Amino acid sequence: MPDFETRNPARPAEVVGRYAGTTAEGLERALAAAARAQASWRRIAGVERALALGRFLDAVAARSGDIARAITREQGKPLAEARSETAKAIAEGRAMAAFVATDSGEVRPSARAGVRNMVLRRPRGVIGAITPWNFPILTPMRKIAPAVAFGNAIVLKPSEFAPAAAQLVVDAARGVLPDDLVQIVLGGAEVGGALVSHAGVAGVTFTGSVATGKRVYAAAAAHLAEVSLELGGKNAAVVHDAPDLGACLDQVMLAACLCAGQRCTAISRVIVRRALHDDTVAGLAERAAAAKLGDGLDPATTMGPLTTAHQLAHVRELVEAGVAAGARVVTGGRPVEVAGCEGGYFHAPTVLDRVDAGNRVAREEIFGPVISVIAYDTLDEAFSILNGVGYGLTSSLFSQDAGVIRRFVDESENGMIHVNHGTIPDNHMPFGGIKDSGVGAYSVGPSAAHFHTTEHSVYLG
Repeated sequence: MPDFETRNPARPAEVVGRYAGTTAEGLERALAAAARAQASWRRIAGVERALALGRFLDAVAARSGDIARAITREQGKPLAEARSETAKAIAEGRAMAAFVATDSGEVRPSARAGVRNMVLRRPRGVIGAITPWNFPILTPMRKIAPAVAFGNAIVLKPSEFAPAAAQLVVDAARGVLPDDLVQIVLGGAEVGGALVSHAGVAGVTFTGSVATGKRVYAAAAAHLAEVSLELGGKNAAVVHDAPDLGACLDQVMLAACLCAGQRCTAISRVIVRRALHDDTVAGLAERAAAAKLGDGLDPATTMGPLTTAHQLAHVRELVEAGVAAGARVVTGGRPVEVAGCEGGYFHAPTVLDRVDAGNRVAREEIFGPVISVIAYDTLDEAFSILNGVGYGLTSSLFSQDAGVIRRFVDESENGMIHVNHGTIPDNHMPFGGIKDSGVGAYSVGPSAAHFHTTEHSVYLG
């Protein structure tokens, strides 16, 4: 992989990082060193590994200011968001350390007298991880923390658009975790493909698009590596009844425009009961128009740019396709120029009304600050719209009706289901999706063990 640069998406002429791409020989060295480190690390007791993970997280926290600034400069999100992302990444890691320190396996009933049955888990080996550019520390840490805690080594390839935060995290491991246990390789698709195709990788964890996820899945399958894929989403909030509609819309807008909408868990569809439709559209438009776009290092900025020119073009194309198919722009609807940020990849927060459920903008992941509003008359219609997409990551319902809530919990075809709040997950809860949104064990929480370890039935006679 050739050397490459990163640029400030608020001012693309500004180079903020220069990196040496990892060669094929460098990848081989990294994997071999990781395997050697893991051979010793796997023998360390789980409680000791959890304590070491805690010290590593302390080292990451000590660098949190530098990490947040690196995120903003390469990814574009406001500095306050970058700080929150860093804090959440550390908090999730601490929750994982606590789980590993207290998990004791399982004792199962025996079918035979005088025999004791147990289920034990062992470290899987070397984990290969590929992470995207939208959360430059949170997603890498969701892979590093459980890998280390469960006794594995990890080789991480962060996005070539925003690798600085991941480099700082790996640097924090030096002198705290065993040498070579946490490795980083740099580059684009060529490096990622070589990593996940390597026979020395026992588990492949990937976060990104469905299209790339399918290629990763096929490459891992060629050598029967375990996989954990966190893919896209076309998430909806169903607004059925809301005593405080303003508070409801505050949460919807936050979930839609955090990270400029570049979140797999972003709300991009609002499915609203017709009686609340007009007030919902007006309230969303008011909130969208109030956003202050700019460089993420400016304290006045509430929403930064999209991260790449390609992503800006994708959002623009999908909005235009939606409008051509009958959607009406209430506010936004186009890229914008921001004073002092020449050439920045900014797209106005956008509310689209009169969106048909079959419209591309209501079915395809947009990964930008765009909300499609769809009205419904019956609950059956609402749930049909909710579940009528290929994705199944997360969803939200706003209602005080116990029957509606019960049905939503039973019928929402999503891995994460929220009632009366947005789509931000807790630090200790399983994170993942179904349908086109994911394959394999969820990350975060106890379910991470199913990817990072192998399972063994033990019979003691």
